[in-house]
Amino acid sequence: MRAKRRDALRAMVRAQDMDALLVTDLTNIGYLTGFTGSNAALLVSAAGDDASLLCTDSRYAIQARDEAPDLKLRIDKACDTALLANATARRIGFEEHVVTVARHRVLTGAAAPGTALVPANGWVEKLREVKDAGEIAMLRRACQVADAALAEFLAAGGLRPGRTERAAALDLDERMRALGSEDVSFPTILAAGENSAIPHHRPTGREMRLGDLVKIDFGAVADGYHSDMTRMFVLGPPAGWQLEVHALVAAAQQAGRDAVCAGATASAVDAAARDVIVAAGHGEHFGHGLGHGVGLQVHEAPWFAPSSTGIMASDMTVTVEPGVYLPGRGGVRIEDSGVVGADGFEPLTLSPRDLLAL
Repeated sequence: MRAKRRDALRAMVRAQDMDALLVTDLTNIGYLTGFTGSNAALLVSAAGDDASLLCTDSRYAIQARDEAPDLKLRIDKACDTALLANATARRIGFEEHVVTVARHRVLTGAAAPGTALVPANGWVEKLREVKDAGEIAMLRRACQVADAALAEFLAAGGLRPGRTERAAALDLDERMRALGSEDVSFPTILAAGENSAIPHHRPTGREMRLGDLVKIDFGAVADGYHSDMTRMFVLGPPAGWQLEVHALVAAAQQAGRDAVCAGATASAVDAAARDVIVAAGHGEHFGHGLGHGVGLQVHEAPWFAPSSTGIMASDMTVTVEPGVYLPGRGGVRIEDSGVVGADGFEPLTLSPRDLLAL
């Protein structure tokens, strides 16, 4: 599986008339090799795996041999410079979106005489956009854990007047871990009342009250793959404006989901949902993109936004998450993770999308 990924990357290297690519992003290294340590670099040679080399330091020597047994291993602390100093390749690409200006100076100084360092932007990330069956299975598992944790949390009275946002968020996080999540996908967003109008609110000591809208945006992790889901609740009978805004966002989300299919442009998917909100007079209250890819990172390519230029392909995994945020009152976001198919969007997050009154 990972050897095939390196072969696909190798084809990109050859197509750009390069001899090798130096990979320094740790998520990309894990995708290509299976290695999960905190210090590594990978030289992917156009000549094949026999000429490629994974480098890490002595702390991870045993781990690297276990996780990436099909690659040659070098042990060195400064991995990127060690690989360049000993490389025989003369045109080596580097991840320009990862390497800082300061580090580029170091790499240039370390490279063997006659070596040219050539910018390469987002090549591995492009490969990561389309998932294989194993990756989709892990994403499905992460979504199942999140769904189960939310159901347990609600059944146990996790949302109730008098409880703080922070206590409720920690409760949900622990339930995900108890059900098998390796970690939380990102710091859980649990926002009550006026705080729900803040798209990325961090839970505070604010106590929940009757009448509050409560927004929960959270995810679980399975074998490194992340889920991402947002659901809405109200404590007590919902007010008319809460029902109205939720119905609008639900309609926009459905329009976005309906627009997702292989061959669709990312900007058109964004527009399908955004147009619903704009037509209702709330365009200024939806300031972020419609969604993003999800996988080894909770936010990764592709991106749904008005300016996006990408085209959807089968087996991409993405979120669809429109929102309407009314400052000082409250906000609604509905979000699902799912798989792009030839015939549409298959949601992987299956918790009910209704506004649930508790």
